[in-house]
Amino acid sequence: MKVRLCLQARTNSSRLPAKILLPVGGIPLVVLAALRAGNTGHPVTVLTSREASDDLLCDVLSRWNISYYRGDLTNTLKRFVDSTEELDDEHVVVRLTGDNVFPDGEFIDEMLADFQSRNLPYLGCGGEKSGLPYGVSAEITRVGYLREASEESESPFDREHVTPWIIEKYGRSTFEKYRTLGMSHYRCTVDTLDDYLRVAQLFGSLAVPEETPLGTLLDKLKSESGDIVTHRAASRLVLGTAQFGLNYGIANKTGRPHQDVVTDLVQTAIRNGVQFLDTARAYGESEKVLKSALAGGWCSRATVMTKLSPMDDCPDNASPEVVAAFVERSVFESCTSLGVSRLDVLMLHRASHLSAWNGGVWAALDQLKNKGLIEKLGVSVQSPEEAIHALEYDAVSVLQMPFNILDFRWESVVARIAEVRRQRSLTVHVRSALLQGLLTTAQPDLWKRARCESPNNAIAWLQQRANQHCDGDVVELCLRFAMSQEWVDGVVLGLDTKNQLLQNLKIVEKDMWPADRLREIVDNRPSVPAETLDPAKWEKTNA
Repeated sequence: MKVRLCLQARTNSSRLPAKILLPVGGIPLVVLAALRAGNTGHPVTVLTSREASDDLLCDVLSRWNISYYRGDLTNTLKRFVDSTEELDDEHVVVRLTGDNVFPDGEFIDEMLADFQSRNLPYLGCGGEKSGLPYGVSAEITRVGYLREASEESESPFDREHVTPWIIEKYGRSTFEKYRTLGMSHYRCTVDTLDDYLRVAQLFGSLAVPEETPLGTLLDKLKSESGDIVTHRAASRLVLGTAQFGLNYGIANKTGRPHQDVVTDLVQTAIRNGVQFLDTARAYGESEKVLKSALAGGWCSRATVMTKLSPMDDCPDNASPEVVAAFVERSVFESCTSLGVSRLDVLMLHRASHLSAWNGGVWAALDQLKNKGLIEKLGVSVQSPEEAIHALEYDAVSVLQMPFNILDFRWESVVARIAEVRRQRSLTVHVRSALLQGLLTTAQPDLWKRARCESPNNAIAWLQQRANQHCDGDVVELCLRFAMSQEWVDGVVLGLDTKNQLLQNLKIVEKDMWPADRLREIVDNRPSVPAETLDPAKWEKTNA
């Protein structure tokens, strides 16, 4: 094969400006990436822009005798096509980036061999299938496909990210040689200051960083990542944050955690593969606390899901314009509190707002989504009836609902979820897997506050099932039961301490229970009042 390695780089990074010129192992980051990628002999060209901001980058590359090409700043796809103008359509191109220094020539050769043996139009490396950390990545295609994509696609997204059009037309194939390594939730890219400090430390003690094998670096990354306790990404755990802004939970004895505790909890969760953080306008200071926890670039590593204000102060007879103003105020306040210009996911806190004010709330949200202020819309529901109603709306792409091992109400909804998923993308998260901690306590007075006057059967049954399936751990029983449901994408879990997080991360990474075991677990499940399953109907206290 004729191969060219094309390494894209620019100095105008928003989160860590000029990061590609920062020293790693005594070598500028982009130079180290190029030297490592080409250390088995393939020619490397750094693709950068004609902007004055990249003049210094080109000077640095010249001093290191590294070839470069200057092209369009924003149309990266055109930059690839223009830089390979003299090559024939069959020439193989390996796409790399200047902020990823882990890939080396041997790794690229392994990918090239897989690409050739399978006769693929495209081969990528990333995600859980690859088994490799975020930052050990490369994409392989041919010049002809790049030219075709440039001619056919007018999408800014395609032009910026180079390969999406090729993947859409010809399919995505993944390099899976390292799948069993199970390090997809680790991170070795350089996108933030925290990333840079970690990568610089990893390379700091190496005598010849440009020649150190990838395997050695991966071993070093694992040994120096003591904050990662899971063997695979905890992607099915959704970090609930109500307790960060309120004194939340019937069994909560510690109150709100301090900001430094929250920051540690949030960042540790993200490092272990947690992808979603759940908050709301109604959760007191939760959004503001999250903003501080996600400062320094951490906001780019997770998806924040917030909820619209309950709209309690909006008049019942408000005009569509007034309703829209209330909605826009809530969205603006969430953006301000979270420190973002757009919301990843916005859910209705009350399903009744789908049709309230003659549909004014939902119409206003739909307009804000069309303006780019909201990525996805969803609904938080309380009952099966609300869930069925919410799923009738095509724009609902996220559904959050209560569900736990004692909750018997959702069979019809599960069937409807399966039907909807055959028609469109739908993410389903469940909350109350521990029922605000009620299911983990054997204190009858707390159960009675939750409208369960005869709790002994439920308490005994939970402990019995925990003894049978989880060495007596009721928390593990409840969490694994919820996470083992095939229709559930994530379980929202609130945490108060670092110890709770670490314990639950270890539960989350355990294998899902099969359907027959789930049926066995709920056999002879005790009945509890419907009011007990809805914390909104519990007795309120002043504590």
